[in-house]
Amino acid sequence: MKRSVELNWLEDLVFEVDNEGHKIMIDADMENSGKPRGMRPKPLMMVSLAGCTAIDVVDILKKMRVNIKGLSIKVDGNIRDELPKDFLSMHVIYVFKGKNLPLDKLERAVQLSKDKYCGVSATLAKAIDLTYEIQIID
Repeated sequence: MKRSVELNWLEDLVFEVDNEGHKIMIDADMENSGKPRGMRPKPLMMVSLAGCTAIDVVDILKKMRVNIKGLSIKVDGNIRDELPKDFLSMHVIYVFKGKNLPLDKLERAVQLSKDKYCGVSATLAKAIDLTYEIQIID
């Protein structure tokens, strides 16, 4: 299966990406562009991981009949100080909201996403250290 995105340069260091009619802006940091009009590429990698695993986890929990009231995912990344300033690791924090949520099912949903379903996680795990954490808020 082939996937494609198209990126077009708009001006300075500002780009627009189109994927099936959905557009996002990509920009450099303030010191390089002076016009923060979009996200930077490295945070977009973290967004991709969070989005991919969120879709999996919510879908899996629905199938398990676990009624969560909310889910937030935070991804912290450690980046090398030297060029090319690549990622060394990412830590994914799942914050589930709901009453009497079964921890074993939450853990299973996260595990299935990490090990079986999330292609972004599988790709990143080949290159960097990925760790996970689950929190529950009543």
